Amino acid sequence: MQFRSTDSYVAPPDLTLAVNAAVTLERPLLVKGEPGTGKTELARQVAASLGLPMIEWNVKSTTRAQQGLYEYDAVSRLRDSQLGDARVHDIGNYIRRGKLWQAFAAPGKVVLLIDEIDKADIEFPNDLLQELDRMEFHVYETGETIRAAHRPVVIITSNNEKELPDAFLRRCFFHYIRFPDADMLRRIVDVHFPGLKPRLLDEALSQFLELREVPGVKKKPSTSELLDWLKLILAEDLSPEDLRRPAGEVLPRLHGALVKNEQDVALFERLAFMARRQGR
Repeated sequence: MQFRSTDSYVAPPDLTLAVNAAVTLERPLLVKGEPGTGKTELARQVAASLGLPMIEWNVKSTTRAQQGLYEYDAVSRLRDSQLGDARVHDIGNYIRRGKLWQAFAAPGKVVLLIDEIDKADIEFPNDLLQELDRMEFHVYETGETIRAAHRPVVIITSNNEKELPDAFLRRCFFHYIRFPDADMLRRIVDVHFPGLKPRLLDEALSQFLELREVPGVKKKPSTSELLDWLKLILAEDLSPEDLRRPAGEVLPRLHGALVKNEQDVALFERLAFMARRQGR
């Protein structure tokens, strides 16, 4: 199985190589990068390219590793026992399968996405070490061991909010998605907006990349935000001339799609004020 770029996803050569290396090694692929660089979408496109079903586990700050394996609903069993329900004699009726169990028990190979693993508690990755390494776990309530019939393609994403343990990193194939250069951005835009007028794209990309290079920006606009901005530009039917900023202005038209916090807005306003003063 070989992953390649798809009609809706442009993968640079180093990312393609990383995915295929992880598949060959049968190791989880740990993907890091700025928010909005397509880490989550990568898993969906890998599944589409390889023709595999996908199971998605979205990690939150309250997520526990055990939830990915299974959960035992003792409260429901107690209630059923009080009501005299016959189901109570089979403890398996109260075991809820987690995403890892679903992936292990799937009839064929699947892509398992563990999305934003760094949102969870620091112990979360450690609690999954053996399960991801051996592709098996024990269900203590029933005494059975669940083993993966077909080793899934595991893709793990992180926004680098927390450092991941060395023992966990050792078991992964790692790739950092660098922010695309101008040529790659053009290819990405062409996938989503084929036929976009070159002059309009040149002006939009120029302003977008300038925003990212401004020193002190707390949150640089991402690829997904560029696509949102272009969608608005097309909806408003703006021309390259409409996009050009007046002298002394720093923020582009419809900048709310690109600048997402008040600190950065204030920064750009200060820069614009300074530019106007110097232009007097």
